[in-house]
Amino acid sequence: MKMAVIGDMDFVIGFMLAGIVDIYEVKSDEEIVKAVQDVLRRKDIGVVAIKPEFLKKLPVALKREIEERVEPIFIALGVTGGVEEIRERIRKAIGVDLWK
Repeated sequence: MKMAVIGDMDFVIGFMLAGIVDIYEVKSDEEIVKAVQDVLRRKDIGVVAIKPEFLKKLPVALKREIEERVEPIFIALGVTGGVEEIRERIRKAIGVDLWK
């Protein structure tokens, strides 16, 4: 089984560099829906990495279909709080603000 990735360029670039070839770079809500529908039709995809914000933009029926399916498994990856949240997590973990 293959892995697919759905996201904007900032999200997919790391996966591209890691050699993942089934990349869906999307820029609109309509493209997100089309990418998810395409992945659901494919029989060779077992895992889908997607931005959490993109899952929230899907129609209810499509979300339900994703939740009820065994394959592919959708995994929402990414930090939703951005740079400030990452900064705060690092500061709490090591006790130093690396940005100062």
